[in-house]
Amino acid sequence: MSTASPKVRFPRPQKESFRTTLTKRVKDYFEDNKISNKANAAMVLKTIGMLSLYLVPYFFLLFGQPSVALVLLLFFVMGFGMSGIGMGVMHDAIHGAYASNRHINKWLGATIYLISGNAANWRVQHNVLHHTFTNIQGLDEDMESSGIIRMHPSQKWQKFHRFQKIYYPFVYGILTINWLALKDFKQLIQYYKRGVGGHTAESIKKEWVILVFTKALYFSLFVVLPLVLIPVAWYWVLLGFFLMHFTAGVVLSYVFQLAHMVEGVDNMDIPESGMAEDEWMEHQLRTTADFAKGSRIVNWFVGGLNFQVEHHLFPTVCHVHYPAIAKIVKKTALEFNLPYKEYHRVSDALKAHVSHLKKMSLQP
Repeated sequence: MSTASPKVRFPRPQKESFRTTLTKRVKDYFEDNKISNKANAAMVLKTIGMLSLYLVPYFFLLFGQPSVALVLLLFFVMGFGMSGIGMGVMHDAIHGAYASNRHINKWLGATIYLISGNAANWRVQHNVLHHTFTNIQGLDEDMESSGIIRMHPSQKWQKFHRFQKIYYPFVYGILTINWLALKDFKQLIQYYKRGVGGHTAESIKKEWVILVFTKALYFSLFVVLPLVLIPVAWYWVLLGFFLMHFTAGVVLSYVFQLAHMVEGVDNMDIPESGMAEDEWMEHQLRTTADFAKGSRIVNWFVGGLNFQVEHHLFPTVCHVHYPAIAKIVKKTALEFNLPYKEYHRVSDALKAHVSHLKKMSLQP
């Protein structure tokens, strides 16, 4: 996957740079311990667990004759299953971090269709644009919310942004509903027009077929079938469906934003020269933060995305290895006098995120 005529280039690393030193040390860690940097048995068990958290409640909804209260509860649990699949299974697979076998990555990456997304668009928005141009306004689409939330100093300020510290969780909640209904269709059109993602005239036809088919299949499985088989009024089913998506949207949005849209990380504009000041790995250190690394529960559920620094530096390494290589990353960053940003608790990162949104809500 490649971008056409990228607007920002990064300096090449020197022979004894942070990048070359860190890359060698992490490589040596896996070789010395004789372990693969891909998924292990714990990752396989997590995959089964996340899929079960989503699909077991789904089948009970269809065939278990649940009451109204249980319908809503099961959809709520499915929301956590959706986000768990997205963070802990699909994310690694589409990065090529789950397995060395590309077919395994492809099939596990296809779980994105189970949670209403699209693999081709995700690769462009996340793998290419976000991971390459992290926190650079105009290139990193993870900072964009159609102007509803102002996240970057260069984004246009509107009067209603004064209240974004109040309404932002509700915007986060519609993340996956937006995927389902609008965003994937708009992105496929935009990426093809911009020449981003390597789509050809022939491949774009295939992507449109995949997009329409998977959306129709998702709608059939998670809206039509529940409406037909669940023995409660239709409006309770639709409310449950919305609750599932809202839950997943809130969880996914918070996890991704706590790593980049917080106080202490850098937000940048496209440099006039087209050349970034820092080499790419150094740029990742300045624009990314870790959080709650000491919590095994957080690390398990969010797919290692609380180790966001390590993920951005080594996106093709499975997240189960991040706690180990984090020590190497931090030690090397300090040796090269580079920032290593982390919040020790989820609450600390959350406060830093809210503080950033409050700052962005003020008229420039």
